Amino acid sequence: MTAGSFPERVALFIDGANIYYGTRELSLQIDWKRLLEYFSRDARLLRAFYYSAILEDGPDWLHRQLDWLAYNGYTVVTKPAKRFRRVVLGANGAERVVEQIKGDMDIELAIDMLTLAEHCDRIALFSGDGDLRRLVEAVQQRGVRVQVVSTLRTRDYGIADELRRQADEFIDLDDLRPAIERQYAPREQRPTLTEPWPEEPPDLTPPDLPVFPQG
Repeated sequence: MTAGSFPERVALFIDGANIYYGTRELSLQIDWKRLLEYFSRDARLLRAFYYSAILEDGPDWLHRQLDWLAYNGYTVVTKPAKRFRRVVLGANGAERVVEQIKGDMDIELAIDMLTLAEHCDRIALFSGDGDLRRLVEAVQQRGVRVQVVSTLRTRDYGIADELRRQADEFIDLDDLRPAIERQYAPREQRPTLTEPWPEEPPDLTPPDLPVFPQG
């Protein structure tokens, strides 16, 4: 930013499920306050949206984390996830009933991004979902520069090639580690309140975590 110029207007759009699984594979625990500070350097942060589908009887840690984010600078957008069952054939040819959970937040994210785009100079999209490529293109056509934050260094939840090609800039989460990773103080100095995670670095695979298929 040059002297006398206006700060760049920035908004963040975070696909919670996609980023959760990506950071889990990277063993990266994000410090959400540090992330806001990093992306608002020399810029005016308009909004930081965090999207998550939730189950009423879902894991307590997720509800606590969303509540914490809502009180600490994020606009949290949620909707109920849906359970449904279908019959599949097993390897032996026998039928069995499988329960699946669907919690796609792409439409909510797209509406918010297109609505806010005219007020932004730069948008950072935290997702690797290739279904969002057309959304990125539509926002770029409005004169907005789009950064996509995901990773190339995981097996299952990395960035889709078509989304990476569309982005004005791709940022790998693993490269951001020094700037956004949560830092732990010595045990005797650690706070005992407010943070959504337990004191020790958490096991990022809670057994009751719902799996949201992409797309």
